[in-house]
Amino acid sequence: MILFEAKNVKKQFGSVLALDDVSISVPEQCIFGLLGPNGAGKTTLIRIINQITGPDSGELFLNGNKLKPADVMSIGYLPEERGLYKKMKVGEQALYFAQLKGLSKTEAMKRLKYWFRKLDMVDWWGKKVEELSKGMQQKVQFVTTVLHEPKLLIFDEPFTGFDPVNANVIKNEILYLRERGATIIFSTHNMESVEELCDNITLINKAKTILEGNVDDIRKKWAANEYDIVFAGDVTLSENGLYKILNRQTENEKSTIRLKTPGEADTNEILQTAMKSGKVISFNPALPSMNEIFIRVVEAKN
Repeated sequence: MILFEAKNVKKQFGSVLALDDVSISVPEQCIFGLLGPNGAGKTTLIRIINQITGPDSGELFLNGNKLKPADVMSIGYLPEERGLYKKMKVGEQALYFAQLKGLSKTEAMKRLKYWFRKLDMVDWWGKKVEELSKGMQQKVQFVTTVLHEPKLLIFDEPFTGFDPVNANVIKNEILYLRERGATIIFSTHNMESVEELCDNITLINKAKTILEGNVDDIRKKWAANEYDIVFAGDVTLSENGLYKILNRQTENEKSTIRLKTPGEADTNEILQTAMKSGKVISFNPALPSMNEIFIRVVEAKN
């Protein structure tokens, strides 16, 4: 089932075309990556979903119904630019935001206590926001974003300001939210996070959609006739008409050699040739990373 859908959205600011006929379809209970270089149009689309600004044309749907002003109560938005009041105490501020999202004071306190304990934030309750580090402020804003348990969560660069340990904590919480039924739009420049978290993606460049689909399917599609062969020990493998050797790496008494074939490969023939050079431990298609694909696709369109 599709939880959120944007159809043929266009948005122009003066002479700048920010979105040009962009469509996305976000399945229920998935993590959906909204990707693209700086200035591609990602933030504009996020602002339109949150009804901070409106599209010039196009339609948006939540749960199959046209998006309406009241739907902001069903959306949680963590912007890239943080929005906490620096002079206000953490607990007081978190409670205020929770009540803005429709929670009673009693229910808000119950949920805040749960999250503050879970993320080891209890000692921050009486501190002013300006006393916290950027990472600590980010944790507070994360809690205020998810507290009302919205149908749709939108995270724009959620790991900004975090050290690796706390970034991993938030990654696990995002996965936990999906397991509990949340649907998440996740905007980031970190392609490792995309591979770890995202089910589906849309890549926007220069206001247009240039790549979309399931992450695993995209990586397989862009495999580009490359293969990794892992040998036991230090092995010398020579090139022939079946393949070219792109690189070699020897580590921990294993040799990994990446091959590229000129077209669709006879993998049995390649494997038989490789086995003459040494003991083959594994032979698999070399799936490109999302970072490699991101660069290839954007450069091809520029």
